[in-house]
Amino acid sequence: MSLHIDFLDETNKLSDKEIQEIEGLLNLACKMEKVESDSELSVTFVNNEKIQEINREYREKDSVTDVISFALEEQGEGELEVIGDNIPRLLGDIIISIPKAQEQAESYNHSFMRELGFLTVHGFLHLLGYDHMTEEDEKEMFTRQKEILEEYGLSR
Repeated sequence: MSLHIDFLDETNKLSDKEIQEIEGLLNLACKMEKVESDSELSVTFVNNEKIQEINREYREKDSVTDVISFALEEQGEGELEVIGDNIPRLLGDIIISIPKAQEQAESYNHSFMRELGFLTVHGFLHLLGYDHMTEEDEKEMFTRQKEILEEYGLSR
C-alpha cells in the first residue's frame, strides 16, 4: 500500500518522471514518519500569481511564496473529530509554485528536482504538524527534512 496522492499540475511544466519522483519521495516520507500508508493528500503545482492569490486570501500575506500547506487534521474550535473504521486519513493539501522553485534552485545552486523535493517534504511535514515558529521547532523540522531528502537521494 502507498499514499493516495492527487497531483494537479496547473502549470503543465512537470514531466511524468518528475511527478513520479515526488510520489516516491512522499511515500518514503510517509514510511519514515510512520504515517498510515492509505492516507490521502493532494499536491498542486501553480504559478506565482496563483500562489500569491492563495497566500493573500488565506494567510493575509500579499506576496509570492514557494509552498503553502493546508492540513486537514487541525481541529478548529468547535469542530468534532471524525472517528470511524476504514476511513483513510486525510492529511491535506500542498501547493507549490513552480516558477519560485525554479528561481530558488538557481539561487541555491542545486537541481530543480532537489528544490521541488525540499518544498514537497517541507509541505508534507507541515501537514503532520511540524512547524518552524521557534528555533527549536525549526531545528527539528529542518533536520527531519534533510534526513528524508538524503534517504531518498536528493541531498544538496
